[in-house]
This record gives sequence, C-alpha cells and structure tokens, in this order.
Amino acid sequence: MGIEFSNVYYEIAAMLALAAVLGALGTALKQPLIISYIVAGLLVGPAFLGWSAADSQVELLASIGIAVLLFVVGLKLDVGLIASVGPVALATGLGQVAFTSGVGFLIALALGLETVSALYVAIALTFSSTIIIVKLLSDKREIDSLHGRIAVGFLIVQDIVVVLVMIVLSAFANEAGAALGQALLRVLLIGAAFVLVIAILMRFVLPPLLERLARSQELLIIFAVAWAISLAALGDGLGFSKEVGAFLAGVSLASTRFRETIAARLTSLRDFLLLFFFIDLGAKLDVGSLGDQILPALVLSVFVLVGNPLIVVAIMGFMGYRRRTGLLAGLTVAQISEFSLILTALGVALGHIGAETLSLVTVVGIVTIGLSTYLILYSHALYDRLAGVLRVFERSTPSRELVAEEGEAGPSYIDAVVFGLGRYGSKISRGLASRGMRVLGIDFDPVAVRRAREDGLATQYGDAEDPELIAQLPLSKVGWVVSTTPSPEVSVVLLNALQHQGYAGRVAVTTHTAEEAAHLTERGADVVFMPYADAADQAVDLITDSA
Repeated sequence: MGIEFSNVYYEIAAMLALAAVLGALGTALKQPLIISYIVAGLLVGPAFLGWSAADSQVELLASIGIAVLLFVVGLKLDVGLIASVGPVALATGLGQVAFTSGVGFLIALALGLETVSALYVAIALTFSSTIIIVKLLSDKREIDSLHGRIAVGFLIVQDIVVVLVMIVLSAFANEAGAALGQALLRVLLIGAAFVLVIAILMRFVLPPLLERLARSQELLIIFAVAWAISLAALGDGLGFSKEVGAFLAGVSLASTRFRETIAARLTSLRDFLLLFFFIDLGAKLDVGSLGDQILPALVLSVFVLVGNPLIVVAIMGFMGYRRRTGLLAGLTVAQISEFSLILTALGVALGHIGAETLSLVTVVGIVTIGLSTYLILYSHALYDRLAGVLRVFERSTPSRELVAEEGEAGPSYIDAVVFGLGRYGSKISRGLASRGMRVLGIDFDPVAVRRAREDGLATQYGDAEDPELIAQLPLSKVGWVVSTTPSPEVSVVLLNALQHQGYAGRVAVTTHTAEEAAHLTERGADVVFMPYADAADQAVDLITDSA
C-alpha cells in the first residue's frame, strides 16, 4: 500500500515530482523520457501506489495535451504538400492495415484464440499511436522530414479507419442491419460538412480574425488553444475523434502567417500536458491479469515490431522510395495504439470478447510501445545495420527521390553541393547561385526542397547522415560540399563518408562552438562556419566602422 492523498492538488504535485525524478534517472541512463513517464504511471496506478484522487483530472489534462499535440501537427502541415505525399500515405496506410489485420488474424487463430477474439486482436494490431510517434519525431526534429511527413500521413489514414471501425461496432451493438448503413452514411455526410465549414472559415473568417487578435500575443495564443480544444470537442461530438478535430483546427490555421509564432509558443505547453497522457496510459495498464498472456503477447509483439515496418518498406519501395526512407517511416508503426486498447475495451463492453483478450492486447501494447520507442530513436543506426538486407525492397532507380529538377546543375561540373536548405542554407545556396556557381541543394524536408526548386536550384531529397546518398553523388564533379546542419555528429558522419568515397574537393561544415570547430578541422573540414559568432563579428565591424 502506498501513500493515499485526499487532496487532488497534492496528488498531482507528487505525480509531477515522481515523473521528474524518473525522467532525470532515465536521462542519466540515456533512456527515452516516454518510458520514464509510462513507468511513473505504472507506479501511481492501482498495481503499486494506487493513487486515484486525481484520476479524472489527469485524464482531462491528458486529453487536452493530445488535442494540443495534434493541433500543432496540423498547424505545420503545408496543404500544398498533400498532393505529393497523399498517394504514398494512402497506399501505405491502407496496405499496412490490410496486411497486419489479415496476417494478425491468422496468427491469433494459430495461438488458439476464438474467431471473434482473433478478429478483435487482428484489428487492434493495425493501429499505431499517432501521439507517441509525433512526439518522438518532434523530439528528433524529423517531423518535417520526408519520412516524417509520410508517416504522419498514413497515421491519419489509420485514425480515419479506426473511427470507421468504432462506428461499425457501435452500429452492430444496436443489432440492426439498417443502423450500420445509416451510421456510415451519417459520418460521411457530417464529415464532409465539417470539412466544408472549416474550409470556408479558412478562406473568409480566420485570416482577418487572426490579424486583429495578433495585436496581443497572449490573446493570439489563448485563441489558438481555445480553437484547438473546441474543434476537438466538436469532432468528438460529431462522432469522430478529438484527434481529428484538433488536427483540422491546426490545418485551418496552417496557411496563415502566424502559424510559426503559435507553434513555437505552444511547444512547452504541449510537452507539459503530454506528460499527463503518458502517466495516464501507464496508470491504466492492468498488470495483475497479464501472466497467462505473456507467450502469445510476445509472438504478436514480434509480428508488430517486424512485420509492420517491413510491409511499409515494401510498399514504399514499390512506389519508388529509397529503402532508407521506407525503413525510417516504417519503424513508426512498430507499436500498437492507445486506440487499440480502447477498441478492445469496447469489444468487452459489447460482450463480443472476454477480459482475457483485453489483457493480451494490453501486454502487446506495453511491449511494442516500449521497444518501438527505441527503434524510432535509434532508427538511423538500425538502418546502417540493415541496409544490405533491405536492398531487396528498393528499385534499381528510386524515382521518387531522384533529383527533382536539374536546373543548371546537370552539366559536367557542380560547383557546390549544399546540405540543409533552411534559412541559413537556402541563403548560402542563393548567394552562390547569384555568383554564377552551379549548386545542388539537398534536404530531407520536401517543403524546403520545393522552395529551393522554385528558386531555380537543382534539388534532391536526402540528408548528410546517409552514406549511401553520398556514394550516389557525382563527387568527382563537385568542387565544394557544404553542410549547414549545426550538429557535430552529422558533420563527422559526412566527413567520414566523403573520405571513404575518396572525395578530393573541399568541405565546409557548420557548428556553434570553437571547440567543435577545432575538432571538425582536425577531422578534415576545410572551412567551419559559426553562424552566430560570424554574425556577431560582422555586427561589431559594422558598428565600429561607422563610429
């Protein structure tokens, strides 16, 4: 028995303190914070400390955190990008759902489950946690990468599928055949009307409204949070999910010039509120009845951890994407979702399955959420080990990731290859091009690639950490290789790959400290950019020269 709190405030304060301690311990052990927070939830749950005074408050804060997270994701979505990642997101999302549910059903039957229970388990295995994946990709700063955008796209497809499945189950609960068709027709009509109303607001109401609200930064942020929570509640009330409503709320503001300001101000709020989601998730895991489910759960977990990523790699490879992009995207579906637990619990409530099936899915959730967190965090290192094996999934010419537009970089010589087309990298690229140099720009963000292409640069998807991409570049025709990513780890990987390929040109990399600059110079960099220090020196020169 643990300490019991009669005051909700004290209990939440104790939860935060426990999460902070476990988070610090996890960080010291180089473990992901998500695992620390889930462990905190397990400890405060009924199996251990049994804190329950703040259950409803924690659940409410978790729901708000989910809404804010999906709102920020929608806020960063470039509507014009949907056409480029839409087909692969749809094909991958539906293909993975079909494969996982079909094969998972057969595995569940082989493990001795009854037909209905096997069907529920198979469906539960198909859904991945949008919340956890978006959080991990955001922490790794890969949410805007090509594989990150594709992953978010097929996760949205999964969310739509799970909403439809839950509608079907609810209709079956009414035991009326006509109710099923009516429910599906209803959700289609309401969904279309919902999107249409938001589109009208995007076009005529929200832009001028935000212009007025932006006179006060605090009021702008309050409106953004209120808009996210309100559309989340409306989406839930209309028969969709809170996630869908919050995501559409973000999309509705994504085309305004205030989206970066709102997203930046909401990041800390998002991280704080998501802490309660992970605590709530851990607290609701019933570990008391899980012993008999360990063996079948491990079999199903291996299937989710291995089978789901492989089917994504196969589909994306068939569509012309490189195996590296396919694996990085595929690893995001190597776990089941909180929706899987909700869906299975609904089946128990409807009398379709027993509590033992819910226990089985719960164990699979614990195993896959825990292990997939590490797979996603260390996805680049994992690819380095599996690159040769995955070659079978890649076309000889991965057309989706070739140079997007040759521009003037097609002749026999390229003056500079620039990795990173953000504000700093794009300015360098434009400056070099304005002086007559032929530049090839490379970035893993398709939006940055598109903008550079519109500026007349030759572009290509990719990043400086990919040795295979380096090997495919025409290095014998390149004078300069420039990396504008201020990560010393990325710079070292790039320098090693260039040396391995026998590159004879010059290399420029970027960092923020003098110590790192000295280290990179020793590793072979010809020039090291220090943007902040260089800009400060120029500012001092301008001030002193004009004095």
